[in-house]
Amino acid sequence: MKIVIKNKVTVAVCSALLTLSAVSCQTDLLDPQPTTIFSNLVVFDTPTRITLQINGLYAAVKNGNFLGGRYQVYNDVRADDFINRTSNAITALQVWNHTLTETSQNDVINTWEYAYNAINQINVFLDGMDANSAKFVAPVFPADYATTTANQYKAEARFLRALCYYSLLQLYAKPYADNNGNNPGLPLRLKAEASLPGNDLARSTVAEVYTQILEDLKYADENLPLTYPAAVSPSTRAHRNTAIALKTRVYLSMGRYQDVITEADRIVSKTAPFTATTGVQHTLSASVTNVFPSQTTTESILSFPFTAQNPPGTQNQLGNYFLPNLPQSAGGTGEFYLNANGILANPAWAANDTRRVNWVTVYNGASYLKKYSSPTPFLDPAPVIRYAEVLLNLAEARSRVYGVSDPQALALLNAVRTRSNGTAYTQATVDNILLERRIEFLGEGLRNIDIMRLNATIPGKGTISAVPPGSPRYIWPIPSTEIATNRLIVQN
Repeated sequence: MKIVIKNKVTVAVCSALLTLSAVSCQTDLLDPQPTTIFSNLVVFDTPTRITLQINGLYAAVKNGNFLGGRYQVYNDVRADDFINRTSNAITALQVWNHTLTETSQNDVINTWEYAYNAINQINVFLDGMDANSAKFVAPVFPADYATTTANQYKAEARFLRALCYYSLLQLYAKPYADNNGNNPGLPLRLKAEASLPGNDLARSTVAEVYTQILEDLKYADENLPLTYPAAVSPSTRAHRNTAIALKTRVYLSMGRYQDVITEADRIVSKTAPFTATTGVQHTLSASVTNVFPSQTTTESILSFPFTAQNPPGTQNQLGNYFLPNLPQSAGGTGEFYLNANGILANPAWAANDTRRVNWVTVYNGASYLKKYSSPTPFLDPAPVIRYAEVLLNLAEARSRVYGVSDPQALALLNAVRTRSNGTAYTQATVDNILLERRIEFLGEGLRNIDIMRLNATIPGKGTISAVPPGSPRYIWPIPSTEIATNRLIVQN
């Protein structure tokens, strides 16, 4: 792991103190004493400073180079529904055509480093919370802080760590279905880096990383709040149902379908209209047009918001990738347009489907996705998980466990289908469910994950050949920066 320890801790300190002072964070001013000591002495001293650190953790995970945009783009353009237009190496060309190497800076290296930077900030926070727990007493802290708020914040941190590790597994490691999770996974870093020898860490297996993900999500499930005050959008902060929803995705990726059912049943009613009956009252919006671009309805379980003062960054914005430069508005650069031989050509996606009518625009003879349509600088939230996905996760799990005629699986599938398309499915086959997922989550970063969790071939597109599971191109290489600084790492 390429990391300068002082800088990583300084980032945590700066993010925590940023709004407490108009002075920018200058590392040279912190040099008189080690920044780790400075952190321990300052950032856990008051509830406000701890809250600011939590905000900093979300900011690290939603960085535009990671889950704030690029990650979603990479997982869509790897598959077969988009065609590259610009041949721009900076904006996912090599991801699209499967020519990545260990030195590919903008994708292989950056994704890994921004993800592990977020993980290290999370670990710094968790270690600091444990080391400073004796401070969490009155009169500076509320009387119940140690038993309520502190555990909630640690739960949020562990949820975010689980999300980071899950996201990395989908690109840098073979699917769980390949060898039952016994292939090399990731270096499993669970403690803050406190010395350079900590760089040396072997890869845990895929199964071991998933075990840690589930342990983090279990803690999050048990300690996150059921709801937040009205002033806090539940789609922007992890709550209990967020952890449960992510568990359904994780179990689906592991092929543990009965566990998908067990978890989903906690937040999905037995009959339509499907809704979460406890915690945040998630339900499907009446129309997908209500979900985008705001992503703040009860359907949006988690998305990462942006503002003009906190944008995802140049060439990270989802709208910039997928929107053409429309003459009637400030459009994007149209890096990728929809493959005419991909999902557009599938008769199941009818011309009058609400998603097709509202999410596809034709410009200069090519079809583009306009799901992300906020004006420049493209401040659309980056989607993480929606209630529609939980319903389809449960439908697929029930179909695999109870068969294609399972009435609840069919009802769940058609709840998503018929709100946009009048033609209902007659059977809840896995193929029908996967097809509906492909349409519903176009441009949200799930397509490649769905392909790889089944250990299936990544389809070809245009002049780009298909990539079978046995190909070295099926997963990304471990970055050269990790190879150079971690003597125990092994390459894919």
